[in-house]
Amino acid sequence: MKRISLLLIASFIAFSSIAEKKNYHVTTVAFYNFENFFDADDDPKNWGDDEFTPNGPYHYTEEIFQQKAHNIATVLQQLGTELNPEGPALIGTAEIENDHVLDVLVSQPEIKARNYKYVHFESPDSRGIDVALLYNPKYFTVLNAEALYTDISTTGEKGGKTRDVLHVAGVLAGDTVHVFVNHWPSRRGGEAASAPLRAIAANVSKKLIDSMMAANPATRVILMGDLNDDPISPSVAKVLGAKGDKDKVDQTGLFNPFVNFYKQGIGTLAYNNAWNLFDQIMISGEWLKQPDEHWRYYKAEVFNREFLKNKFGQYKGSPHRSFDGNNWINGYSDHFPTIIYFIRATQNP
Repeated sequence: MKRISLLLIASFIAFSSIAEKKNYHVTTVAFYNFENFFDADDDPKNWGDDEFTPNGPYHYTEEIFQQKAHNIATVLQQLGTELNPEGPALIGTAEIENDHVLDVLVSQPEIKARNYKYVHFESPDSRGIDVALLYNPKYFTVLNAEALYTDISTTGEKGGKTRDVLHVAGVLAGDTVHVFVNHWPSRRGGEAASAPLRAIAANVSKKLIDSMMAANPATRVILMGDLNDDPISPSVAKVLGAKGDKDKVDQTGLFNPFVNFYKQGIGTLAYNNAWNLFDQIMISGEWLKQPDEHWRYYKAEVFNREFLKNKFGQYKGSPHRSFDGNNWINGYSDHFPTIIYFIRATQNP
């Protein structure tokens, strides 16, 4: 543990020294599962939201919804500001109900000045929850966006209904990038029994990424999401082929910095007193071996600040979630956010 701490300190000192001499720009990309971010209205087209209404088992009122939006905004306000006080340029998210919850979120006073916009499509998910991409228009311009259907019906899954993969092409601080936001099927029914569903979901992004790489090996990809699998699970390590060692990642491959976090016992959610690291951000090899004048990968982080943790009891240290059973406990999410940092030297240091 001491060795890890010393390495982190040395890494930060080295970066600070470089930044002073060469005046580096920093941009960050984050992912955060908002944990059942519903509004309090009963949508007749979405039976999956019935639990999150005033008459549902959670007694989910407008006041709770507004407080939940404030709590999430409080996290986003602090997320990734260590090296860039303006926060993430991109934030992928999961478990949002609709455009309305995003409109309320981005208008919260904690983050309103950042002028976040978003990309969101309604998905066929049986619970009525979707993925979305928040972006700061100061740093990111959307060129194209699409929802990639994830068909799990071939496995016998009832109705074959799960979240789409969100694919957004855009310009991030001067570079064209392709962003994939995922929320793969859960482990309901057991990890092994549900693994084929996540393999299907992983392949949705993988097929398109392979096609883009065949056309242009220098394509810059960011793949993020709540994968309901760990960095060493087959869906990630085999289907996506994501590696935790930068030196073993070629230009068209995927680097997963969260492999090493997982091996150190660091997770983003806790279940049965054990940590999982389902919330991951991966990048293509083009980000890894760039000269100073281009954007390149610097570091990653699990954003597990003390204010996001349970302080007492059986679940001490785990994420302070929104509900304990059916009771609102004024928390944030049952997941910690994750972040990656990119750096680039200024053109005129």
